[in-house]
Amino acid sequence: MANRHLSRSIVLQTLFEWDFAVEKDTTPEQMLERNIEEFGPGLDDSHFISEIFLGVIKKKSIIDEIIEKAAPDWPINKISIIDRNILRLGLYELLFGDRDQVPPKVAINESIELAKSFGSENSSRFVNGVLGGVYKEIGEPGKDDVGTHKKHKHFETDPAKFPIEKKAGAVVYSINEGHIYFAFVHDVFGYWTLSKGSIEEGENEEQGAIREIKEEMGVDIIIKELLGRSEYIATHPEDGKIRKQVVFFLGETVFQDLVLEKDNGGLNDAKWFPIEEVANLKMYDNMVPLLTKAVEILTKK
Repeated sequence: MANRHLSRSIVLQTLFEWDFAVEKDTTPEQMLERNIEEFGPGLDDSHFISEIFLGVIKKKSIIDEIIEKAAPDWPINKISIIDRNILRLGLYELLFGDRDQVPPKVAINESIELAKSFGSENSSRFVNGVLGGVYKEIGEPGKDDVGTHKKHKHFETDPAKFPIEKKAGAVVYSINEGHIYFAFVHDVFGYWTLSKGSIEEGENEEQGAIREIKEEMGVDIIIKELLGRSEYIATHPEDGKIRKQVVFFLGETVFQDLVLEKDNGGLNDAKWFPIEEVANLKMYDNMVPLLTKAVEILTKK
């Protein structure tokens, strides 16, 4: 592991040099080769170093867009050159790396350590916040990974016996001065989406949806009717297959300012949109049928 930390340090050093364009006539590959020779002589990890360094450069545009979505108050050129390259390195490993070789939490922790070593006093907190938000948004892969001695645990194979995880959410609307508005939350990947979350013990589906909307958007809703249900199978590393059941309601609220939850797991905005603008929003495909049904219900009234 010590070698891998040194390898990432060499990658960071080279990304800094490449980003700062110290030597404009030197190619990225030449910069990397020189830094390996200078800072890691005899280091038998050149394939890993080259893979992640060139991977960051190749995916730079995508990674920078994610950084700007995850940290909207910090344009990419306003983030310190060290911090932004630590984020680029961490996000590459988190989103595009080999998770068997580098688990997501390792990628995040290594980036935090680089920030502590090379960044400013607040760098590690900033890096942790951005990477942590993206990690939650992609579903926290590997969160419950266990040791190899547990990997051979027998898992249930009958779908009817899989454990069930229930989630609830709502298409939230309001009528203001005769116009219909929908409330959306915005995620770090640039999509407007609907609020949803796990149903807690002792709650029914409607209570779960009402609580989630209140916590995530700061408004109280009245459930008007059921919009739809869906179910899919997910794999938990310790518990095996899980049936995830999601229910969405149509929920009405008064037209008021939306207050985005602080600990929001990768969301960065909440906003009202008039019904006429909804079709132009960048959103996930599975949201479209729910919104279409909601529009049909509201426009028939």
